[in-house]
Amino acid sequence: MSEQRRFEIVRSLSNNVVLANDVLGNKETILMGKGLGFGAKPGGSLETSDTRIEKTFVIEDKQHLSQYQMLLGQIDPEVIVISEKIISIVSEQLTPDLNEHIHLALPSHIEYALYRLRNNIAIENPFLWEIRTLNPKEFELASQAAELINKTFDVEVPEDEIGFLTIHIQSAVAHVPVGNFVQYNHLLKDLVALIERERGRVIPKDSIDYLRLITHLRFAMERIRQGDATKNPFRDNLKEMAPYEFSVAQKCADLMSKKLEIEVPEDETAYIAMHLYRLFHKDSE
Repeated sequence: MSEQRRFEIVRSLSNNVVLANDVLGNKETILMGKGLGFGAKPGGSLETSDTRIEKTFVIEDKQHLSQYQMLLGQIDPEVIVISEKIISIVSEQLTPDLNEHIHLALPSHIEYALYRLRNNIAIENPFLWEIRTLNPKEFELASQAAELINKTFDVEVPEDEIGFLTIHIQSAVAHVPVGNFVQYNHLLKDLVALIERERGRVIPKDSIDYLRLITHLRFAMERIRQGDATKNPFRDNLKEMAPYEFSVAQKCADLMSKKLEIEVPEDETAYIAMHLYRLFHKDSE
């Protein structure tokens, strides 16, 4: 008689979250459901048909699994629980296809954020405006996550920290490392500063011009990173009609190439030049 599929309990994280092993698939799985961990003991069993199981998350990568098990012994179990609740919300409202590394990165980040909040260490996010503007859905979910953290740990998560939580959500959804998003945000600010110097004036952050500019540059970065540049039929004409804007766009492309360590196609440079032409010539309207 073949063995029935079931979960063997590795550890109860709370009354509602259990780390278990799928016996047949031999995969470590995070199980969530009301009362699931109440009275659960290591080595005990849960049937896969248990109606209390509401969510399951499988940790495929062996290194991630090892790190997660180590994390369980180092971090407040309540932080793990609240992190899994947040991950569940993101999975339901954005996509279930999340990078499993979020199970490691998010609780580690929340633990450190709580340390800073409890010790009155300021949390400052220099990219808050850009993060909130470019990622409204992720920012809204990060705001929901902040409310959960506030209620659970009796703290007040500031908006700057909501911005950092947004980056973690972005990272999981896009399957792009958190460090890459931080790099993009640094580069975005550097590009805006370069353009402002060349233009000779600051672009107000609350203006439609700023929104259009950072949106264009952010998507340009993504296209370049993915090697997804499209041909620009106006490229050669722009060099003649808008030589100054094209030269500024080339400076932007050189900076992007240096920071992203990838060649920026001239067609992409031309698209930046087109955007700069519209922006610069608003001054003379």
